[in-house]
Amino acid sequence: MRNFELPGRSPVFAAHGMAATSHPRATLAALDMLRGGGNAVDAAIAAVAVLCVVEPAMTGIGGDCFALYAPAGGKVIGYNGSGRAPAAATTGWYRDRGIAAIDPVSVHAVTVPGAIEAWTRLAADHGTRDIGALLAPAIDLAENGSPVPPRIAWDWQRFAAKIAANPAARDIFLDGGKPPAPGTVFRQPRLAETLRRVAADGADGFYKGPAAAAMAASLAALGGLHTADDFAAAAGQYDVPVSTGYRGYEVLECPPNGQGFVALIMLNILEGFDMAALDPAGADRLHLEIEAGRLAYADRDRYVRDHIPSRDGLDPFLTDDYAAERRHLIDPSRAMPADAIVSLQPHSNTTYLTVVDGDGNAISLINSLFQGFGSGIACPETGVLFQNRGFGFTLDEASANAIGPGKRPVHTIMPGMLVRDGRAEMPFGVMGGQYQPFGHTHFLTNVLDHGMDVQAALDDARLFANAGKVEAESGVTAAARDGLTARGHTITAPEAPHGGGQAIRIDWDRGVLVGGSDPRKDGCALGY
Repeated sequence: MRNFELPGRSPVFAAHGMAATSHPRATLAALDMLRGGGNAVDAAIAAVAVLCVVEPAMTGIGGDCFALYAPAGGKVIGYNGSGRAPAAATTGWYRDRGIAAIDPVSVHAVTVPGAIEAWTRLAADHGTRDIGALLAPAIDLAENGSPVPPRIAWDWQRFAAKIAANPAARDIFLDGGKPPAPGTVFRQPRLAETLRRVAADGADGFYKGPAAAAMAASLAALGGLHTADDFAAAAGQYDVPVSTGYRGYEVLECPPNGQGFVALIMLNILEGFDMAALDPAGADRLHLEIEAGRLAYADRDRYVRDHIPSRDGLDPFLTDDYAAERRHLIDPSRAMPADAIVSLQPHSNTTYLTVVDGDGNAISLINSLFQGFGSGIACPETGVLFQNRGFGFTLDEASANAIGPGKRPVHTIMPGMLVRDGRAEMPFGVMGGQYQPFGHTHFLTNVLDHGMDVQAALDDARLFANAGKVEAESGVTAAARDGLTARGHTITAPEAPHGGGQAIRIDWDRGVLVGGSDPRKDGCALGY
């Protein structure tokens, strides 16, 4: 139990339904949907649509979506709503034009958005309301505006130069060349009109007709290979999650092209250590997580290089024998060489949410533009800001992750689900690009090894081993920093807090939901 004399928040308890998101208006939209008779999928789509309006640095309808869903807490299904490269995108096309790498703020980093397809498919297959009803709160906020909260305003300022470089984005997101201050009411009428098209026509309102034609034309005008046919061909897919056991639970993640398997490798390595016996804030515990992360991220980079991003070839990385081999490489008293972890991509920005309804339906959903404000490129007619997930591709023809017609790039976003005895017990997620496997692992060890409630586990100070250094938030204690330094780690401050997160734990025996929302964002958990 937390010290009530200190700043912080308690976990939220409820009996009938709960939502946890990174913005209060999104949480409220989800809760309104639940109280109006909608289920968890309805509420999650209403919430994520709102986030795409009110948190534009982190997400948008020009981005991608992944989800894990447990109907009535039962068998978990995954959905991959990530977009693909244009049909004309080949490594030879870029090579012939002297392009050696994909610039994250170029039109070539834009993949066809997958989010709208995912929302409409999930709503049709698992929801109870039509897509028009689910988008109504987002349409209202896009048309009439919403005050910008502090964390979102801070992110907006960080990426102002990127937005300013594209005339359409500058027109939408900057006022007189400046980002909005906290409390500024921000409106997006062109985005509202695009959402109305989707509300009326479903996915076809986005991927076909005037909206698709306008988006393809705006990208082509900048030299992109995207066509209306590429938009019309957009389609997500259901996936069987990948999983591993940890402390008597099953941890589920979406399979590649996401990076959820990296958290599973980390957990497999850490299960061989008595983590519960260690000080949760101490250097001993944090060092083991860092070293497990170094090994798991090196495996990620090797896997991505050798395998087309799919579950093919993944099984050998998730065996107990392999975890034991990797575990033996860890020296509890000394850091591995800095080059044991190789950076694949810089941090990204995204939104995560989770909803559980009164019937025990539980959804874990994440929606992203990748980096802050995605590619920084907007379509002037539709108000759609495009993601830059294509930056995850390589132009090295020898790599399985080389760009190609209709291919999906490697992805960082990864919703999670904790299961016990065949029943979903906790949908959870921690945002933050590369950090996410670290974040999932640290959060789960907080809960399962150290007995923290979901809010305390999210509040806990974070660090991340990246590019040869350990980026430690200010909440990491001086004693832990000294202990890590003595082991050979180089401690630095992160440019921004490590991600954000939400979780809802389901107490099936008492019929109670327990939720938390990360203080690093502006959001909250609410239930009824």
